[in-house]
Amino acid sequence: MPDDLPRPEPFTQRTDPAALEDLRARLRATRWPDRPEDAGWSLGTDLDYLRDLVAYWADGFDWPAREAELARLPRYRVRLGGLGIHFVHAKAAAPAGTALPLVLSHGWPDSFWRYTKVVDLLTDPGAHGADPADAFDVIVPDAPGFGYSDRPAGEPLNSPQVAGLWAQLMDVLGHPRFGAAGGDIGSHVSRYLALDHPDRVVAVHRTDAGIPVHTGDPAELTASERAWFDEVAAWSAAEGAYAAIHRTKPQTAAVGLNDSPAGLAAWIVEKMRAWSDCGGDVERAFTRDEILTNVTLYWLTGTIGSSMRMYRANSLIPPAQLARRVEVPSGFSIFAGDVVRPPRAWMERTANAVRITEPERGGHFAAFEQPELYAEELRAFFRPYREAAR
Repeated sequence: MPDDLPRPEPFTQRTDPAALEDLRARLRATRWPDRPEDAGWSLGTDLDYLRDLVAYWADGFDWPAREAELARLPRYRVRLGGLGIHFVHAKAAAPAGTALPLVLSHGWPDSFWRYTKVVDLLTDPGAHGADPADAFDVIVPDAPGFGYSDRPAGEPLNSPQVAGLWAQLMDVLGHPRFGAAGGDIGSHVSRYLALDHPDRVVAVHRTDAGIPVHTGDPAELTASERAWFDEVAAWSAAEGAYAAIHRTKPQTAAVGLNDSPAGLAAWIVEKMRAWSDCGGDVERAFTRDEILTNVTLYWLTGTIGSSMRMYRANSLIPPAQLARRVEVPSGFSIFAGDVVRPPRAWMERTANAVRITEPERGGHFAAFEQPELYAEELRAFFRPYREAAR
C-alpha cells in the first residue's frame, strides 16, 4: 500500500452493558398509543405484533450473541474524506489475484447487515456447491451516517459523493478495477460508481432501477414505461410518506425515533414487512433475531437521523445527473416480491443492460431474504467480466 493512503484498522465492537440496560429499561417503559379496533397493519405497524416484538427485545433477545456473530466477519475502519468508514473486507478462498473484487452497497433501513448472509457464499462458492472460479473478494462498507461509519457533522452526503468514497476505499484496498452491486440507495451508489468511474468498474449489478426520472419528451416513453411511472406515482402516494419526511423534516422524526426504541422498531419493521417477499407475515422473511439485529444496530449507533438525512441529500441531486445513462455493462435482478419493479424498456433506456432476470422469490432485501439465489445472480452476471479486472 502506498504510504500516502490511509491504513485500515481491524474493528470489533463490544457494547457497554450499561447501554443494553438502558435499552431494556426504555422498552419496558414504552408508553403505548391507542389504535382503532382491528386496524392491523393498515395504518402502519400492527400494535399487537409490536408489543410482542418489544417484549422479546427486552427480555429474550441476546444482543451479545448477535454481536459475536457479526464479529466473525473481517471488519475494519479507515479514514476517508474526513470520516471513519466501517467495512467488511472478506477475501476469497481462491488463490490470491484470481478473485473479482466486489463492493456491495446497502440501502435504508439497513447497513452492512443486508449482506451478512452472502459473504461466505461469495468468497467461497466451492464450499456451497458452486464453481470455485466464481469467488469474489467482498467489500461491504457502511455508508456515512449508517451502522458503524461516522455521521457527517455538516451536510449529509449524497449517492455520488458516497460512490466517490467507495472508489477511494478500493484504492486503499489495492483494487484498481472491480465490480459494484447494490439495492435501494445502494443501487443509486453503485450506479454512480459506474457513471463516475467507468475506467475502474468492470460491470455493475442492481436489484432495482430506482425512482424514475425522465427529463425528455414523455412521448418518447413506451407504454410499459408510462404505466410504470403511473404505478410509481400511485405507490408513492400510498406508501411514500416516510420518504417525504426523510427528504423534508428528518430531524423532527429523529427526535422520537432516537429516544424510543419501540418507535424505532415500528418505523423500521413496517418497511421490512412491506418491502419483503413475506406475504404479509414479516417473520416468513426474517426471524425475530434477524429483525432485531437490524433494529438494534440502528439503536446502539444512534444513526436513524443521519440515515434519513441521506434522502434529503439525494433529493437535491440535479435532474441532469439523475438522467445520465450508465454505459458500463449492467445487470438487473428484479425480484418478484420487490416494490415498483421497472419494465425492461426502462432498464435498457437508462443503462447498458446486458442481463435482466426476474427471480421468482425474494423482495427488496433479496441478499438477506434469499442469499443463495442472490449469490447465484451475482456469480452468473459477473462471470464474463472477471478477466477485465485482472
